[in-house]
Amino acid sequence: MRSSPRAAGQAARRHCWLASTALTSLLLPLFSPPALAQQSASPDIELSEVNVTSPPRPRALAPAPSRESAPAPRPVTAAPAASDQIVVSPTAVPTLESTVASSVTVITSQQLEQQQRRTAPDALSTVPGVNIVQTGGPGGQTSIFLRGTNSNHTKFLIDGIDVSDPSNPNRSFDLGQLLANDIERIEVLRGPQSGLYGADALGGVVSVITKKGEGPPKFTVMTEGGSFATFNSAASLSGSDADYNYSFNLGNFHSGSTPVTPLDLLTKVGRARINDSYDNVTASTKLGADLSETFTVNFVGRYTDAKLRFTGDDFNIFPAGPADKQSTQVVHKFFTRGEGVWSLFDGRFTNYFGVNFSDHWNWNFDPNGFNGPVSVNHGDRIRYDWRGVINALPGHTVIVGASDETETFQQGTLSKSAETKGTFIELQSEFAKRFFIVANGRVDDDEFFGTHTTYRVAPAVLVPWTETKLKASYGTAFKAPTLTQKFLDFPPTFFANPNLQPESSIGYDYGFEQPIWHDRARFGVTWYSNHISNLIMAAPTGRIDNTFGFPIPILQNTNIGRARTSGLEAFAAVNPTDRIKLRGDYTFTRAIDIDQGLELLRRPRHKASLTALWNPTDPVTVSATVLHVSKWFDGSRPDFNRITQSGYTVVNVAGEYKMSNNFTTFARIDNLFNEHYQNPSGFDRPGFGIFGGVRYTSR
Repeated sequence: MRSSPRAAGQAARRHCWLASTALTSLLLPLFSPPALAQQSASPDIELSEVNVTSPPRPRALAPAPSRESAPAPRPVTAAPAASDQIVVSPTAVPTLESTVASSVTVITSQQLEQQQRRTAPDALSTVPGVNIVQTGGPGGQTSIFLRGTNSNHTKFLIDGIDVSDPSNPNRSFDLGQLLANDIERIEVLRGPQSGLYGADALGGVVSVITKKGEGPPKFTVMTEGGSFATFNSAASLSGSDADYNYSFNLGNFHSGSTPVTPLDLLTKVGRARINDSYDNVTASTKLGADLSETFTVNFVGRYTDAKLRFTGDDFNIFPAGPADKQSTQVVHKFFTRGEGVWSLFDGRFTNYFGVNFSDHWNWNFDPNGFNGPVSVNHGDRIRYDWRGVINALPGHTVIVGASDETETFQQGTLSKSAETKGTFIELQSEFAKRFFIVANGRVDDDEFFGTHTTYRVAPAVLVPWTETKLKASYGTAFKAPTLTQKFLDFPPTFFANPNLQPESSIGYDYGFEQPIWHDRARFGVTWYSNHISNLIMAAPTGRIDNTFGFPIPILQNTNIGRARTSGLEAFAAVNPTDRIKLRGDYTFTRAIDIDQGLELLRRPRHKASLTALWNPTDPVTVSATVLHVSKWFDGSRPDFNRITQSGYTVVNVAGEYKMSNNFTTFARIDNLFNEHYQNPSGFDRPGFGIFGGVRYTSR
């Protein structure tokens, strides 16, 4: 249930490498040959001024290559609806959400602040189509199941950087380590997206965009404390001028005593509970500078140092149960991207040249480990990329790109790497300001399994008079085998397979959205289906091992699994007054193992949420969320027998009061009615918790 064993190098050499990499990432965009970026490190997500000539929706907007010195964007011909907003992830360029067929949910920094969400798992908990599973409290290993697909079938980006962990057996990203204090927005894009984003995007993409400096210098500091020996703090300095922008952020999350291990498991082995503790320090920066009227450089960097003390499982006793001594996990994560943006032909052809680097270092201490108490592993990825955005014809945008990526995995004496090259093209078109379509295709070339082609088509129609949006999409996606699946053996009974082929999927969705009451209210439904094949599973080889004195089947990774996921996502949002906002979401998911005819684990069929925001007076804001998740099938702890896990309903409330232009006090209650539940099985989630603090912002 916890992170897998890790392996790494010497700490002194590693920190020197990180420092040199950060400098290299800043300078390489100026001298490197072209390569690929699906998203800019610093996309322009603000609406430009518009010239209103008619009520239809505007065409997609392309990002300005620089700030005040950039060529002015060509005016669009209509104003967006009051509820419309810019999204980046569906097309990789800023686009009005009303013109996009893809299902995407946007979480803004304002929402994170109002609901006082401090970590990414908390921020994503109510998103439709998403099931978050976290082993216990803060810092516990966290997985995301998107539209019923596996936890490693979601592409996770931070400022355009692929932050998946090459040292993880399934190459997933543990989002339990991601703090929210510097996040500007999170976009959750659902459906197969490999036509644009390459490997791993079977269920969709989660794109995190951090805060960018804007306006005069601003300093912000926040501190809060509360239940579970919690003490959190954050500070930031940001601003911009005509030719540059900057943002520096530092956050610390501390939870000193969170009860996680269920008492009934402890009773079976006669042990007392030791509460989990977690510390996370994250530093980040985002910089941008206009070197000329046509050339801009951007840089982002993020470093996380986190430590979790938790109760693992002891398999040296029978029956196995929680250990009598705590385990420790230490993680260091470093992500950086340097980017050059070159605008040509009065902004009609914008080029993004970039280099990304990500580094994961994980140290684990398990007093009952089979192979010794300490294990370490290390994974890194370097990626060179280029993307060109062409706006030669009104209403049509062409995007082309190419990339060269190498990921490396180290555990003990084993060190393996893999190189993948990719190219893609996308066409985004608008006709009569009523019909919109995005089509893309991509070819990835892996040095082990060869080439793999994916695509996606997503049309949308705005019906005259009613303004109903009819939308649909059809696409393919794949997940490349991980380095551990191909090369990491556990003799004498389990072996990797260097000849593995990619997992692949075909998926579609269709639905509608309907505005009413002058767009003060909106509702919609989307139906979806995904068919996944070539899933990698451990399968018997037909050989037997007798090393332990009794026969044990020898297993090897093989492409034999198949699954189908389907369901619907429905929402309704209404603003009864200018001071009250309400939104409800419902998700139905059915995820089936086709070969065995069983429902997949950790995919609840029903999920519903209600979010309310009330601003009774200008200085006061109150919010509340209700989240209900139905029962699901899970594996028991620690033997992983198939069981039915009870569902849960959790209510959270939060409020803030602006005492002045500079000072704000805030408080929240998580799990208001002290709901006792496990997610996943064998790990208690935190009960009633009350927190409060103060925030200072210079003006």
